[in-house]
Amino acid sequence: MRKYFETDGIRRIANTELTPELVYKVAKAGACVFSKHLDHMPTILIGRDTRISGTLIESALTAGFLSYGANVKLLGVIPTPAVAYLTRKLNADASVVISASHNTFEFNGVKYFSNKGTKIDDSIEEEIEQIMDSEQISELNAPHDKIGVSEIRQDLIEEYVNFFIETFKNDLDKCDKTKFRVGIDTANGATYKVAEEIFKKLGINYSIINNKPDGININKECGSTHLENLKQYVKDNNLDLGIAYDGDGDRCLLVDENGNEIDGDKLLAIFSKYMKENGTLNKNTIVATVMSNIGLNKYAQENGLDLKQTKVGDRYVLEEMKKNGYNLGGEQSGHIIFLDYNPTGDGILTSLMIIKILLEKSIAASELCGIINIYPQILINAKVSAQKKYDYDKDEEIKNEIEKLEKEFANNGRILIRPSGTEPLVRVMIEGENKEYIKTKAKELAELIEKKLK
Repeated sequence: MRKYFETDGIRRIANTELTPELVYKVAKAGACVFSKHLDHMPTILIGRDTRISGTLIESALTAGFLSYGANVKLLGVIPTPAVAYLTRKLNADASVVISASHNTFEFNGVKYFSNKGTKIDDSIEEEIEQIMDSEQISELNAPHDKIGVSEIRQDLIEEYVNFFIETFKNDLDKCDKTKFRVGIDTANGATYKVAEEIFKKLGINYSIINNKPDGININKECGSTHLENLKQYVKDNNLDLGIAYDGDGDRCLLVDENGNEIDGDKLLAIFSKYMKENGTLNKNTIVATVMSNIGLNKYAQENGLDLKQTKVGDRYVLEEMKKNGYNLGGEQSGHIIFLDYNPTGDGILTSLMIIKILLEKSIAASELCGIINIYPQILINAKVSAQKKYDYDKDEEIKNEIEKLEKEFANNGRILIRPSGTEPLVRVMIEGENKEYIKTKAKELAELIEKKLK
């Protein structure tokens, strides 16, 4: 088990757990590993979301990179997928995103991306950790005349904006957009400026909420993890669609005209159908995770599609896609990967894809979602000790209860237990036909896990 890196980089409480000293070491060690694999001193992009701790961590990262001799381009507040896109576009050697994604403001994180715009391999993270904990870290200093140079390049976000204009404008201009209106919730996060600029340039009628970040309101009762306000906003304003991004902009969930949620499983069904109709779905395959609803499995079977499922985490979805040549994948939480466009989940791309389909077909969002039947699914987080979250399957009482539930739901649902990759939680998920019943069972199991793994 790795000491610092988890499923999605390093994510901790800023300034007490994710300290400037730790971040400085992460940067130095990272620059050393990248330079070894590249045979030259790397140029590294740094982007961040709107958290109050972002500039603190940015400063520590920059100091670590420069002290080793790496050069840095500071992108400022920018969505994670924009950093991935720019890394490839500019032929940068690597990049870092400072974000804790959908978590509340007190958390922050450091995510490395490779020169291909993908999250770095586990093996590279392990190399970085080894150097961080070795005596070598104190010796990684560039000579006086080889210290790296940083430059502020917030202007580069226009390259990301232009990508969407070039991709969508011609097709959208052929559609009647006059009566089509959307509401956008940017979660007071990294998309708060750029989303509005993109929608304006594409001529889409929009209104926007939660786009006034103050450093501590990111994801606070808004965005893709808190859809309640957006649902009401859509209904109150008679909008055709609600769009919710998360704090760093790689997730997107939607709300139809009636205020009903459109999650990642529904999106994968919609996109796969559209892409199959247009002959662009590689190998007739969708890639999802084990968290995907059983309804997505049934949809795929009924429509002659293959569904490949991976461990939870968009990095594992991407690995499966790249390994086997698939071009559509994602997670129930709203990470949707269109590999023909960007090698990471991209909230803005996802929302524009759905808008394109709605306008081309002149169809309501609720009708578009009618192709898939989603089973009731309850997810409850059991709060446990961080050191014990991987031990749920070692406790006999917990094991027996899980086996009992697996037998009960074998024919009309399923149960999935997994430790969080980023938090001290064990996630309990049950699917079945009776929502109240599965809610009771999930709650009972979560309480047992909390009791035994404190």
